[in-house]
Amino acid sequence: MTGPASQQRSIGLPGATGVGLGAIVGGGILVLAGAGFGATGPGAIVAFGANGLIALLTALTFAEMSTAFPESGGAYAYAKKVLSVRVAFAVGWILWFAYIVAGVLYALGFAEYGVALAVRLWRAWRGEPPGWMMSRAAVNGLALLATAAYSAALIRKASGGGQWATVGKTIVFGVLIVSGLWVLVGRPAGTVAAGMTPLFPGGTMGLLQAMGFTFIALQGFEIIAAVAGEVRDPSRTMPRAMMLSLGVALVIYLPLLFVISTVGLTPGQSITQMSRADPETVMATAVRNYLGPTGYWLVMVAAILSTLSALQANIMAASRVAFSMARDRTLPGVLAQSHGVRGTPVMAIYASALALVVILLMVPDLAAAGAAASLIFLISFAMAHWTGWLARRRAPQGDRPGVFRTPAFPVVPVVGGLACAAMAVFQALAVPSAGGIAAVWLGLGVILYMGLFARRAQAMDAFAEAADPELVQFRGRHPLVLVPVANPASAPGLVGVARALAPPAVGRVLLLSVVRRPDVADRQAIERAVTAAQEVLQEALIRSLAAGHAPEALMTVAPAPHVWDEIVRVAQSYRCESLLLGLHSIDDQSPNSNAPLERLLNEVDADVNILRALPDWEPDQARRVLVPIGGKGEQDELRARLMGSLARTAPREVVYVQVLGSRADDEEVAEARRHLSRLAAIESPTAPELVVLCSDDVVAAIGEQADEADLVILGLPRMRGRKLLGELAVRVAAQVTCPTIMLSRRG
Repeated sequence: MTGPASQQRSIGLPGATGVGLGAIVGGGILVLAGAGFGATGPGAIVAFGANGLIALLTALTFAEMSTAFPESGGAYAYAKKVLSVRVAFAVGWILWFAYIVAGVLYALGFAEYGVALAVRLWRAWRGEPPGWMMSRAAVNGLALLATAAYSAALIRKASGGGQWATVGKTIVFGVLIVSGLWVLVGRPAGTVAAGMTPLFPGGTMGLLQAMGFTFIALQGFEIIAAVAGEVRDPSRTMPRAMMLSLGVALVIYLPLLFVISTVGLTPGQSITQMSRADPETVMATAVRNYLGPTGYWLVMVAAILSTLSALQANIMAASRVAFSMARDRTLPGVLAQSHGVRGTPVMAIYASALALVVILLMVPDLAAAGAAASLIFLISFAMAHWTGWLARRRAPQGDRPGVFRTPAFPVVPVVGGLACAAMAVFQALAVPSAGGIAAVWLGLGVILYMGLFARRAQAMDAFAEAADPELVQFRGRHPLVLVPVANPASAPGLVGVARALAPPAVGRVLLLSVVRRPDVADRQAIERAVTAAQEVLQEALIRSLAAGHAPEALMTVAPAPHVWDEIVRVAQSYRCESLLLGLHSIDDQSPNSNAPLERLLNEVDADVNILRALPDWEPDQARRVLVPIGGKGEQDELRARLMGSLARTAPREVVYVQVLGSRADDEEVAEARRHLSRLAAIESPTAPELVVLCSDDVVAAIGEQADEADLVILGLPRMRGRKLLGELAVRVAAQVTCPTIMLSRRG
C-alpha cells in the first residue's frame, strides 16, 4: 500500500532534520527541566542523558522501519505492515490524538508566552494594560491564530516553510549556553562542585522519576518517520535526519542544564530548592541570574520560537497519520485528498487543525491530557521496537537494498522496547487520569471503527495482502488453502485458483482426495475407489508442480454419504484459512440437492470459494472479470482478497455491475455508480468499468453482461446468521456459460 502519486517526495535532509529539531527542541526543556531538577537535583543532567540513550535506541529502530517501509504514518504504518489493520487502527487513532494534544499544548504555550510578553511590553511603554489582554479569550485567540497560520503554511508547502523558527531558537539556545560557559570561566574554582553537590539528592527513585517526567522533552525525532512518504531518498535521508536532530537536541540540552546547575543558582539556594519552589519558571530565573534582564528576554524569545516550531511539527505529524489512515480507509476517505498542485494532504491538515481547535476550546485543564499524550508516545515507541523486532525476524532472507540495519540486533529493540514500556507503566501509575483519557479515546475509536470503518478497511487490507505476498510474510501469516479434488478434469482450474489464493513463499496448498469407502468389503470395489482417488491426486499434483508450486497432498477415507463431513473434518484439523471447492454444475431447480453444500458452508470455519468451471479451464484465461454487486456487503473482504490474488497473477479487465429495479430514478442510478466507484477504489488495481442496469429480471441482466466475461464472481448471502447459497446466486451460476466463483466468508 504505497502512497499516491500526488504525495510528492519534496523534503530533503535539511528539511527532514528541521522537522525533527522543530519538535524536539521545543518548550519541553524550558518547562520540564524544573520537574527534573525538583526530583533529582543536578542529577537531571544524568536523567536527560539516560533518556537520550533510550531515545537513541528508539531512533535506530525508527530509522530501520522508516527505510524498510518509507511511507507516511510512523508507528501506524509499521503496525499496519507487521501486525494487522485492526491493531494499526488502534495505534494510529491514539497516535493521532497524541499529536493533536501535543499541538494544543504548544499552541497554548506560545499564546501564554506571547501574551506575557505583550503585557510586559505594554507596561514598559504605556502603563497598565487593558483587562482583555490578560484574559483567557486573548490566549485562545492567539493560539487559534498560530494554528491557522501554520496549517495554511503546511498546505502551501510540505515542510511548512517555518524553518526560521527552528533556526532562530537553536541560535538563542546557543547564546544561552556560550554566555553561561563564559560566565562560568570567571567564577571561583569551586563553583562547579558547589552546584553539582549533592548530585542525586532524591536517590535512585528520584532519578527514575526525573526520567519519567522529562522523557517527552526528547519526543519529536519520530515525526520525521511520520512524513517518510514525502522525504527524498529515504534510505539515506531518514537515518541521518533522525540522528542529527536527536544529536543536536542533546548537544543543546546537556550543556544548558549544566550551565543552569552551576552559574544560574540564586545565592543561598540549590537548583533543587529553586526548582521545587517554582518549577515552571526556574529556567528563566536561572538565566536571569547570570545574564540579567537580557537573559529573561532571551528565554522568552526561545520559548516563543520553540512552541511555534513544535506546534508546526505536531500539526504536520497529526495530518500525516490521518492521511495514511484515510488512505487505508481506517478514517473517512475524504481525508486522503491531496492538493492538486502541491501534493500536500490538505483535507487531513484541515481535520487535524479542526480537532486541535476543538480540544483547545473545550478542555480547560490540559495537564492530564498532556500526560496522556506522553503515555501514548511511550506506548507507540515500545510498539515500534516490537514491530521492528518482528519485521527483522520475518523479513525475506538476504540483503534488502536501501534498508538501514539497526546495529546490535536484537539488543537495541529489546532494551529500547522494555525501557519505553517501563516508563509508560510509570507514567500511568504517576498520573492515573492519563491512562483514563487514553482508554476513553481508544474506546471511542473502537466504536467508530466497528460502526463506520471496519468493513472497508478490512476489505482494502485483504486486497493489499493478496496483491503483496511480502505483507503476509511480515505479518507472520502462513495461510493454508484446502483443495478437495474429485475430478481430474477440474484439477487445472482448482490448482490455478489455489495458486492465486496462496501467496508464493508464504501460502500453502493442501490437496485432498477422499477415498469413498464401499458399503461392502469387496476388494475389487476397494481397489477401484483407491485407484480413482490416487489418479485424481496425481493429476492435481502434476498440475501444481508444473505451475511451480510445492503443495502438500493428503488422502483420507470416508463412506460415500459422508464425503462432505470428511472435508469439514480435514479443514478443521488443519486449521485451513480457505477452502476451495470445485463443482462441475449447480442445480437451480431442486434446492434440496444443494443442502449438503450449504451444511458444509455453515460447519466449516474457513472462507469458502466455490469454483464452477468447464474441464481444463485455468484462471489465466480469465481476462475480463464480471463482479455483480448487491446485498449488504457480507463478502466484501473475501471478494477483495480474491480480486487482489487474481490481480497479482495476471492483468485483468474488471467490470462491476449493479442491477436496480426498472423504476429506479436518476438519483438512485447515480448513487449506485458512486457505490461501485467506492468499491472499485478498494478492490481494483486499475480503473474498472462500472455498469448500472435498470431491470426487474436480475438474472437475465447479469447473464447478458456475463456473455462478454471470462469469469463471474458472486457473493453468497447470509440470513439470520446462517450462510446460504441463495436463490439468486444459484440461478446466476446455473445460467451463465462462463466460469463462476462463489464466495462465502467465515464467521
